Amino acid sequence: MDKKEIIEKIKAKKAFISDMDGVLYHGNRLLPGVPEFVEWLKREGKKFLFLTNSSERTPRELKDKMHRLGIDVDENVFYTSALATANFLAWQKPGGTAFVIGEAGLIHALYSAGYSVNNVNPDYVVIGETRSYNFEKIEQAVNLVLKGARLIGTNPDVTGPAESGIVPATRALVAPVELATSRTAYYVGKPNPLMMRIALRKLGCNREDTIIIGDRMDTDIIAGIESEIETLLVLSGITDLKTAGKFPYRPSFILEGVSELVS
Repeated sequence: MDKKEIIEKIKAKKAFISDMDGVLYHGNRLLPGVPEFVEWLKREGKKFLFLTNSSERTPRELKDKMHRLGIDVDENVFYTSALATANFLAWQKPGGTAFVIGEAGLIHALYSAGYSVNNVNPDYVVIGETRSYNFEKIEQAVNLVLKGARLIGTNPDVTGPAESGIVPATRALVAPVELATSRTAYYVGKPNPLMMRIALRKLGCNREDTIIIGDRMDTDIIAGIESEIETLLVLSGITDLKTAGKFPYRPSFILEGVSELVS
């Protein structure tokens, strides 16, 4: 299959689930072809969802960020690991309580799902990305888990990109609690197929009509494979062809970036 056929096959899909950092932007810099790609999605009446493992920001904050970068979309097109975690907990134990180590995006998602914050006897200890991480919070989390609270991580990312380089992500922040309690957290975000199934329900599409676009083999691409959704690896983020070749699985398609879909 030549590149033209690949592009036409991708463009024939009815629904698009796209990662954000590395696909749409790097930090505060929009990637080439993204405005044209988003306009094409709107013009063609495609269903689309911008999916991120980050739990820090609310959909409103993500909408505002995209607006600052020159892209105008509704906030309901954003879906985060914080929202997926809140949905999962509301399904597991409606109206429960949680001790939270995380930012506004996670706290807001839990409140919206009917959860309240409790640091005495919560049902869950929930950890996501945060810059307000300290020993006192780790100590609280450890003792609450030992007393019976179940340990949840919003996503299994060990590191994440930042303009200054690499920063510890959720799994790195959860690790001290896991080690101190000998308990293993349940991680909700990509590549957990649960997040993909929720995304498909939000789109109202089946997996055959959907494609996942991402720049990471270990989250985006494996999430699609495990959910039986076709995948497009773009080389505009952290993965190059050499890195992709080291994994025992392959994406359905590979392009330089979303710009190739609209060039």
